[in-house]
Amino acid sequence: MHIEPGVVDGAKLVLGTATGVASVGIVAKLAVDHVKQNGNILALVGRSAAASAMVLGFFEFLPHPPVGVSEVHLILGTTLFLILGTVPTAIGLIFGLVAQSFLFSPSDIPQLGMNLTTLILPVLAMAALAQRIIPADTPYTEVTYGQAAKLSAVFQGGIVAWVAFWVFYGQGFTAETLANAGAFASVYIIVVLLEPIIDLGALALAKTFRRFENTGLPHARLYQPA
Repeated sequence: MHIEPGVVDGAKLVLGTATGVASVGIVAKLAVDHVKQNGNILALVGRSAAASAMVLGFFEFLPHPPVGVSEVHLILGTTLFLILGTVPTAIGLIFGLVAQSFLFSPSDIPQLGMNLTTLILPVLAMAALAQRIIPADTPYTEVTYGQAAKLSAVFQGGIVAWVAFWVFYGQGFTAETLANAGAFASVYIIVVLLEPIIDLGALALAKTFRRFENTGLPHARLYQPA
Protein backbone atom coordinates (compact mmCIF):
# COMPACT_ATOMS: atom_id res chain seq x y z
CA MET A 1 0.00 0.00 0.00
CA HIS A 2 3.03 2.28 0.03
CA ILE A 3 3.05 4.96 -2.61
CA GLU A 4 6.26 4.37 -4.52
CA PRO A 5 8.82 7.18 -4.94
CA GLY A 6 8.14 9.24 -8.04
CA VAL A 7 4.47 8.35 -8.36
CA VAL A 8 3.60 11.74 -6.87
CA ASP A 9 6.31 14.36 -6.92
CA GLY A 10 7.03 18.07 -6.99
CA ALA A 11 4.33 20.45 -5.84
CA LYS A 12 1.77 17.65 -5.80
CA LEU A 13 3.41 16.27 -2.65
CA VAL A 14 1.87 19.16 -0.71
CA LEU A 15 -1.59 17.59 -0.84
CA GLY A 16 -0.29 14.35 0.65
CA THR A 17 1.44 16.23 3.43
CA ALA A 18 -1.73 18.20 4.18
CA THR A 19 -3.99 15.15 4.29
CA GLY A 20 -1.43 13.27 6.39
CA VAL A 21 -1.23 16.08 8.94
CA ALA A 22 -5.03 16.32 9.02
CA SER A 23 -5.36 12.56 9.53
CA VAL A 24 -2.86 12.55 12.39
CA GLY A 25 -4.67 15.55 13.89
CA ILE A 26 -7.96 13.65 13.88
CA VAL A 27 -6.32 10.72 15.67
CA ALA A 28 -4.76 13.08 18.23
CA LYS A 29 -8.19 14.57 18.94
CA LEU A 30 -9.68 11.09 19.32
CA ALA A 31 -6.86 10.15 21.70
CA VAL A 32 -7.51 13.19 23.89
CA ASP A 33 -11.24 12.42 23.94
CA HIS A 34 -10.49 8.80 24.80
CA VAL A 35 -8.38 9.78 27.81
CA LYS A 36 -11.03 12.26 28.98
CA GLN A 37 -13.75 9.61 28.80
CA ASN A 38 -11.80 6.65 30.19
CA GLY A 39 -9.11 8.31 32.31
CA ASN A 40 -6.58 5.50 31.85
CA ILE A 41 -3.75 6.96 29.81
CA LEU A 42 -1.37 4.12 30.69
CA ALA A 43 -3.68 1.55 29.11
CA LEU A 44 -3.88 3.67 25.96
CA VAL A 45 -0.10 4.01 25.84
CA GLY A 46 0.34 0.27 26.34
CA ARG A 47 -2.14 -0.70 23.61
CA SER A 48 -0.70 1.90 21.25
CA ALA A 49 2.85 0.66 21.84
CA ALA A 50 1.75 -2.92 21.20
CA ALA A 51 -0.03 -1.88 18.01
CA SER A 52 3.02 0.10 16.83
CA ALA A 53 5.34 -2.86 17.33
CA MET A 54 2.98 -5.23 15.55
CA VAL A 55 2.43 -2.88 12.61
CA LEU A 56 6.18 -2.47 12.16
CA GLY A 57 6.57 -6.24 12.31
CA PHE A 58 3.79 -6.76 9.77
CA PHE A 59 5.44 -4.31 7.39
CA GLU A 60 8.89 -5.82 7.68
CA PHE A 61 8.37 -9.54 8.19
CA LEU A 62 5.13 -10.53 6.47
CA PRO A 63 5.22 -11.03 2.69
CA HIS A 64 4.61 -7.82 0.74
CA PRO A 65 4.84 -8.60 -2.98
CA PRO A 66 4.78 -5.74 -5.47
CA VAL A 67 1.61 -5.81 -7.55
CA GLY A 68 0.62 -3.15 -10.04
CA VAL A 69 1.03 0.30 -8.53
CA SER A 70 2.16 -0.68 -5.03
CA GLU A 71 2.95 -3.53 -2.63
CA VAL A 72 0.31 -5.74 -1.07
CA HIS A 73 0.66 -5.79 2.72
CA LEU A 74 -1.22 -7.92 5.23
CA ILE A 75 -1.53 -5.25 7.91
CA LEU A 76 -4.28 -6.98 9.93
CA GLY A 77 -5.98 -3.68 10.65
CA THR A 78 -9.29 -5.31 11.56
CA THR A 79 -7.57 -7.70 13.96
CA LEU A 80 -5.84 -4.83 15.73
CA PHE A 81 -9.08 -2.84 15.82
CA LEU A 82 -11.14 -5.66 17.32
CA ILE A 83 -8.59 -6.44 20.03
CA LEU A 84 -7.02 -3.07 20.83
CA GLY A 85 -9.63 -0.51 19.74
CA THR A 86 -9.81 2.36 17.28
CA VAL A 87 -7.39 4.87 18.79
CA PRO A 88 -4.55 2.44 19.65
CA THR A 89 -4.84 0.90 16.18
CA ALA A 90 -4.65 4.30 14.49
CA ILE A 91 -1.73 5.38 16.68
CA GLY A 92 -0.01 2.07 16.00
CA LEU A 93 -0.36 2.59 12.26
CA ILE A 94 1.10 6.08 12.59
CA PHE A 95 4.14 5.12 14.64
CA GLY A 96 4.65 1.82 12.83
CA LEU A 97 4.64 3.54 9.46
CA VAL A 98 6.87 6.40 10.63
CA ALA A 99 9.37 3.95 12.15
CA GLN A 100 9.36 1.80 9.03
CA SER A 101 9.97 4.82 6.80
CA PHE A 102 12.80 6.33 8.84
CA LEU A 103 14.52 3.13 9.92
CA PHE A 104 14.13 0.85 6.93
CA SER A 105 12.85 2.78 3.89
CA PRO A 106 14.07 6.40 3.85
CA SER A 107 12.94 6.67 0.24
CA ASP A 108 9.35 6.50 1.55
CA ILE A 109 9.70 9.64 3.69
CA PRO A 110 8.50 12.09 0.99
CA GLN A 111 5.36 9.95 0.58
CA LEU A 112 4.78 9.61 4.33
CA GLY A 113 1.79 11.97 4.41
CA MET A 114 0.06 10.05 1.62
CA ASN A 115 0.80 6.69 3.25
CA LEU A 116 -0.53 7.89 6.61
CA THR A 117 -3.73 9.10 4.96
CA THR A 118 -4.08 5.81 3.11
CA LEU A 119 -4.05 3.85 6.38
CA ILE A 120 -5.65 6.14 8.95
CA LEU A 121 -8.84 7.19 7.18
CA PRO A 122 -9.87 3.59 6.34
CA VAL A 123 -9.43 2.65 10.02
CA LEU A 124 -11.76 5.47 11.04
CA ALA A 125 -14.28 4.41 8.40
CA MET A 126 -14.07 0.82 9.66
CA ALA A 127 -14.68 1.97 13.23
CA ALA A 128 -17.75 3.91 12.11
CA LEU A 129 -19.09 0.84 10.30
CA ALA A 130 -18.51 -1.34 13.37
CA GLN A 131 -20.85 0.89 15.37
CA ARG A 132 -23.57 0.23 12.81
CA ILE A 133 -23.22 -3.50 12.12
CA ILE A 134 -22.14 -4.89 15.52
CA PRO A 135 -24.97 -4.63 18.07
CA ALA A 136 -24.13 -2.71 21.23
CA ASP A 137 -24.81 -5.79 23.36
CA THR A 138 -22.29 -7.91 21.42
CA PRO A 139 -18.70 -8.10 22.67
CA TYR A 140 -16.16 -8.29 19.89
CA THR A 141 -15.25 -11.86 20.84
CA GLU A 142 -18.67 -12.80 19.41
CA VAL A 143 -18.16 -11.10 16.04
CA THR A 144 -19.15 -13.31 13.08
CA TYR A 145 -17.20 -13.96 9.89
CA GLY A 146 -19.71 -11.87 7.96
CA GLN A 147 -19.26 -8.89 10.27
CA ALA A 148 -15.47 -9.22 10.20
CA ALA A 149 -15.55 -9.51 6.41
CA LYS A 150 -17.52 -6.27 6.13
CA LEU A 151 -15.02 -4.49 8.37
CA SER A 152 -12.13 -5.88 6.36
CA ALA A 153 -13.78 -4.87 3.09
CA VAL A 154 -14.12 -1.28 4.28
CA PHE A 155 -10.56 -1.13 5.63
CA GLN A 156 -8.87 -2.82 2.67
CA GLY A 157 -11.21 -1.18 0.18
CA GLY A 158 -10.32 2.20 1.65
CA ILE A 159 -6.63 1.44 1.23
CA VAL A 160 -7.14 0.44 -2.40
CA ALA A 161 -9.23 3.54 -3.08
CA TRP A 162 -6.62 5.87 -1.60
CA VAL A 163 -3.74 4.16 -3.42
CA ALA A 164 -5.66 4.51 -6.68
CA PHE A 165 -6.39 8.16 -5.91
CA TRP A 166 -2.72 8.97 -5.33
CA VAL A 167 -1.65 7.13 -8.47
CA PHE A 168 -4.21 8.87 -10.68
CA TYR A 169 -3.45 12.20 -8.97
CA GLY A 170 0.25 11.82 -9.64
CA GLN A 171 0.30 10.00 -12.97
CA GLY A 172 -3.05 10.79 -14.54
CA PHE A 173 -5.62 8.44 -16.07
CA THR A 174 -3.83 6.30 -18.63
CA ALA A 175 -4.25 2.74 -19.82
CA GLU A 176 -1.15 1.78 -17.83
CA THR A 177 -2.23 3.35 -14.55
CA LEU A 178 -5.73 1.89 -14.88
CA ALA A 179 -4.33 -1.59 -15.54
CA ASN A 180 -1.86 -1.38 -12.66
CA ALA A 181 -4.48 -0.06 -10.25
CA GLY A 182 -6.84 -2.84 -11.31
CA ALA A 183 -4.18 -5.49 -10.72
CA PHE A 184 -3.47 -4.08 -7.27
CA ALA A 185 -7.16 -4.00 -6.35
CA SER A 186 -7.78 -7.56 -7.56
CA VAL A 187 -5.12 -9.01 -5.26
CA TYR A 188 -6.63 -7.22 -2.28
CA ILE A 189 -9.79 -9.28 -2.76
CA ILE A 190 -7.76 -12.23 -1.46
CA VAL A 191 -6.77 -10.18 1.59
CA VAL A 192 -10.41 -9.29 2.27
CA LEU A 193 -11.31 -13.00 2.27
CA LEU A 194 -8.29 -14.06 4.34
CA GLU A 195 -8.25 -11.36 6.98
CA PRO A 196 -11.60 -12.25 8.64
CA ILE A 197 -10.33 -15.82 9.17
CA ILE A 198 -7.30 -14.38 10.97
CA ASP A 199 -9.63 -12.08 12.93
CA LEU A 200 -11.75 -14.98 14.15
CA GLY A 201 -8.64 -16.96 15.06
CA ALA A 202 -7.34 -14.03 17.10
CA LEU A 203 -10.72 -13.58 18.79
CA ALA A 204 -10.82 -17.30 19.64
CA LEU A 205 -7.41 -16.92 21.29
CA ALA A 206 -8.74 -13.90 23.17
CA LYS A 207 -11.55 -16.05 24.55
CA THR A 208 -9.03 -18.67 25.65
CA PHE A 209 -6.84 -16.09 27.38
CA ARG A 210 -9.65 -14.14 29.01
CA ARG A 211 -7.52 -13.80 32.15
CA PHE A 212 -5.85 -10.86 30.37
CA GLU A 213 -9.16 -8.97 30.34
CA ASN A 214 -8.25 -6.74 33.29
CA THR A 215 -4.62 -6.13 32.32
CA GLY A 216 -5.48 -3.05 30.25
CA LEU A 217 -4.03 -4.52 27.05
CA PRO A 218 -7.28 -5.48 25.29
CA HIS A 219 -9.89 -2.75 25.13
CA ALA A 220 -13.09 -3.19 27.10
CA ARG A 221 -15.34 -3.90 24.10
CA LEU A 222 -13.42 -7.08 23.33
CA TYR A 223 -15.10 -8.87 26.24
CA GLN A 224 -17.95 -6.59 27.24
CA PRO A 225 -20.97 -4.98 25.57
CA ALA A 226 -20.77 -1.30 24.72
